[in-house]
Amino acid sequence: MNLPVPVVTIGLLVASNVFMTFAWYGHLKHKAAPLYIVILVSWGIAFFEYCLMVPANRIGHGYFSAVELKTIQEVVTLSIFLVFTVLYLREPVGLNHVLGFAMIAAGAWLVFQKW
Repeated sequence: MNLPVPVVTIGLLVASNVFMTFAWYGHLKHKAAPLYIVILVSWGIAFFEYCLMVPANRIGHGYFSAVELKTIQEVVTLSIFLVFTVLYLREPVGLNHVLGFAMIAAGAWLVFQKW
C-alpha cells in the first residue's frame, strides 16, 4: 500500500517528535538521576528520533519545501509537547499557553500561503 507523501511525512514527524520530547524533557520527572546518565539515556532515545526524522525530511522534501517541512515539524512538536506536559509531567496548561500556541499555528498557516 502506497500512502500519500504528506501522510508518510507527517506520520514520521509525529513519531520522531514523541521520541524527541521524551529525550529532551522526559528526565524532568527523574531529577535524582545523575546528569551523565540522563545525557546518555537522552542520546539513546534521540537515536530513534533521528531514525524517523531524517526519512521524514527526505521523503517529504520535494512535495514540501524545506521551510514547509520545518514549519510542520514545529507545529507537530508543540502539539506533542502540549499533550506530554499534561499527561506525563502533569503540569497545567493555561489559556495563555493555548493562545500562544494558537498564534504560532497562525504563523505556520502563513508559511503555506502562496502570495
